[in-house]
Amino acid sequence: MSRTTYHHGDLRNALEQAALELVAERGPHGFSLAEASRRAGVSVAAPFRHFANKDALLAALALRSYTEQHDRFAAAIADADDPVEQLARFAAAYVEFAIEEPALFDVTFSAGLNKPEHPGLEEAGARVLAVLRSPAEQLRSDPAAALALIHSVAATAHGFAAFLREGVVPDLRTATTEAAEAARRLAGQGT
Repeated sequence: MSRTTYHHGDLRNALEQAALELVAERGPHGFSLAEASRRAGVSVAAPFRHFANKDALLAALALRSYTEQHDRFAAAIADADDPVEQLARFAAAYVEFAIEEPALFDVTFSAGLNKPEHPGLEEAGARVLAVLRSPAEQLRSDPAAALALIHSVAATAHGFAAFLREGVVPDLRTATTEAAEAARRLAGQGT
């Protein structure tokens, strides 16, 4: 797909968009920084104004993904007062995100980034899971148990997203319904 050359002010966004398209087509490991440059319509040297290497570009996309996840998940649970229902809505929204934004999902979970090497990445990921802190703490008085519940619900949602993407679960409606129900069951266990 050919594009006109971008003005300098759009370079970072143009490179991120080009990389996101390439991730959607080939996965996070299936392209080079030079290919992203060509897709964006800029010279192969241009990315180095903003990104030291391909991992830095992928880390920028992962930050974008975490921001999008946080916003979606916070919105999904915002109008539910019951903490069990909040966890269920998170699980369903997580599966929806994986299907609606597969490239962002892949960058977040399949790029193999060393998060400590990329400023803000660990914090952004923690911020996503922090959406579940309040409902988990309402259901579990022990902080370790609340954290275990957060991890269990997120891991369950991730599993349903993977099952849907792999065809184990037949459709989005089934996956979101089953993920939400599994989150409800997890919330009902423990102390």
